Amino acid sequence: MKLVRYGEPGRERPALLDTDGVLRDLSGVVPDIAGAALGPDGLAAIRALNPASLPKVEGTPRIGPCVGGIGKFVCVGLNYSDHAAESGMAIPTEPVLFMKPTSCIVGPYDNVEIPRTSTKTDWEVELGIVIGKAAKYVSLDDAYDHVAGYCVINDVSERGFQLERGGQWDKGKGCDTFGPIGPWLVTTDEIPDPHVLDMWLEVDGKRYQNGSTRTMIFSVPTIVSYISQFMSLQPGDIIATGTPPGVGLGQRPPVYLRAGQTMRLSIAGLGEQKQTTVAAG
Repeated sequence: MKLVRYGEPGRERPALLDTDGVLRDLSGVVPDIAGAALGPDGLAAIRALNPASLPKVEGTPRIGPCVGGIGKFVCVGLNYSDHAAESGMAIPTEPVLFMKPTSCIVGPYDNVEIPRTSTKTDWEVELGIVIGKAAKYVSLDDAYDHVAGYCVINDVSERGFQLERGGQWDKGKGCDTFGPIGPWLVTTDEIPDPHVLDMWLEVDGKRYQNGSTRTMIFSVPTIVSYISQFMSLQPGDIIATGTPPGVGLGQRPPVYLRAGQTMRLSIAGLGEQKQTTVAAG
């Protein structure tokens, strides 16, 4: 299934995308694409519905973040060996973890703000994991049981804030609008193997990233199991799993975003995002 949230920021409604590409409202079935709706029972109940029995969503509403009520936004850094090389960093022996604040989350077509004083705002297309069942000390063999589905994430990053402002990455990762997610949450039955997905990102029509999840260092079950050893994961938590090469930092010379540009990015089977960059107010 492809699950969607639509409507104005903070007032999004749940929906699903039927096989004809028509949005069908789910608000009479579940309050949101969040919490219990993402668990095995919740997804089974949605899957059992006849989409044609659900109201059509009229017009072209804003598409919001594909998950609501997100408690944690956990990220894995340097999870592609070729991206680590272009960043001048060693290949990690364990997953590198950092967090993005949930205040950075926006929809897949919302504007991305270039922060005040920023000169090094960068892009990163990433596979997102959406947790469906609470996970704590999960084994590698059981990790997939805790995944509801996947989505596209643009892990927007300010490299100066991240690397030159006194240590830790969070300052460069958590600015407002730095976490577009969606357009869809695609459930695991439609993505039998998340490690064979092509992914790309363009800025103003120029393709900078053209990679694949095939080159991830740490797999989806490894990531879920590993993180659950340090913190419990709850339904609706999302995990960004790293980016392939081609980020602005890795260009020679580096290339960074400025206001008035357009990013487009996609992962096979998970849909496409498009954002315009604007100066922060």
